[in-house]
Amino acid sequence: MATLSVAAILAENARRRPHKEALVEGDLRLTFAQVWQRALARAGALRDLGVRPGDRVALMAPNTAEFPQAYYAVAAAGAVVVPVHLLLSPEEVEHVLTDSGVTLLLCHPAQAETGTAAARAAGVRVVTLGEEFAKLAADAEPLPAYVTRDADDPAVVFYTSGTTGVPKGAVLSHFNLVMNATVNAFDANDIRPDDIALGALPLFHAFGQTVSMNSVWRAGATLVLLPRFDAGRAIELMVAERVNTFHGVPTMFVALAAAAAGAGGLPELRVCVSGGASLPVAVLERFEAAFGARIYEGYGLSETSPAAAVNQPVFGARPGTIGHPLWGVDVEIARADVEDRIELLPAGGLGEVVIRGHNVFSGYLGRPEATAEALVDGWFRTGDLGTKDDEGFLRIVDRKKDVIIRGGYNVYPREVEEVLARHPGIAQVAVIGLPDELHGEEVCAVVVPAAEAAPDAAAITEWSKEHLGRHKYPRRVEFTDALPLGPSMKVLKRELRARYTAAG
Repeated sequence: MATLSVAAILAENARRRPHKEALVEGDLRLTFAQVWQRALARAGALRDLGVRPGDRVALMAPNTAEFPQAYYAVAAAGAVVVPVHLLLSPEEVEHVLTDSGVTLLLCHPAQAETGTAAARAAGVRVVTLGEEFAKLAADAEPLPAYVTRDADDPAVVFYTSGTTGVPKGAVLSHFNLVMNATVNAFDANDIRPDDIALGALPLFHAFGQTVSMNSVWRAGATLVLLPRFDAGRAIELMVAERVNTFHGVPTMFVALAAAAAGAGGLPELRVCVSGGASLPVAVLERFEAAFGARIYEGYGLSETSPAAAVNQPVFGARPGTIGHPLWGVDVEIARADVEDRIELLPAGGLGEVVIRGHNVFSGYLGRPEATAEALVDGWFRTGDLGTKDDEGFLRIVDRKKDVIIRGGYNVYPREVEEVLARHPGIAQVAVIGLPDELHGEEVCAVVVPAAEAAPDAAAITEWSKEHLGRHKYPRRVEFTDALPLGPSMKVLKRELRARYTAAG
């Protein structure tokens, strides 16, 4: 049995470079040895709370030093981290807690209201990060070392919605995550121990967790956390801390390019990585002109740890593409209309992007049918449509599903539709994504009003805010007499998108 733990990423740094600065947040500066000591003390507290190897522990926190300390404490205790998205409503958080079967929620004070309400409804114990968890850690006997896990044991469960609209838990193993961090650090991009990276991507998200936190630490580099992204503040912090590495979603690059002109000084960036949504080439060009730094755009999903392909120095970078597969990973294009098997297409063919390799997840927690649908012939079907050219450059063309990506966050129309359908003034609704300069896409609800009580657009948006996460509610509401239907009575969303994109 091969053993491996994500906790080794931090433990090995504590052994190899104990006095090196690992983590910076505001005035707090911690070395690798200090972060690891804190993680082991917190792991001791988790053990005293009854957390056993294999138990699932939810973690709800912004990008403060509390997040990595708690994350590595859960890993060190041999338990499984279930990160909770910070924009969810209490009902949505409750679903994550109950579906994953967590025994404990570690919740930051800033999230206490939502987290506590959800935990109470789910019957889950809450420990507040900060003073409460630190006191429990101080009173506990620290673990002498991290708990041994099998390489294929679960390490993290990321909640991601499929076309069903109900968020499913994607189970990622220690092997998945350690390999993804390792190839990101040493093969995809040239990360060096003396690099300093800005951790502005949410750490609860697969991109921020693997590419910012785990990959940066896998290389022994320093992570500077920014709890709330603001472009002006990010530039100031990067200059002050001599940051040379930035990972972001397209909306962050848009904001940084706009803020560059008014900034007192700009950081000297060596590595910039974009992911989470497709990066418009115009944005890439604006950013590169302002900062004199190259952006390497990549692609991945929660189910692939997440990185699957990225523009890499070894192959050359090509704007408008997602580059080449990561080391040890295959990314190919398969016939999108064949469901039960994988039929690969030759170069240039348009089809579904399929992935196999060390980064592919174990499956969806408690959902064997969904897992069997996603994992076919040893390949993961992404649901995205793309092409691969003669030189192996991959391009994402469109999404097979109608997922909306707003500011790097996935919004699943059906989930929003299910909620809006409960509004008394709505007879029928279709949710689509419309192009938006700042967020990439904006959520638009096309509503057929109920005859007896037609609401106005602003009222629907206000009502939606109470029932949906902040990234999901429709900012734009359009009214129509009838939705266009195809022969199988499905709503023709492409027609709606064309109509309302033209209407602007």
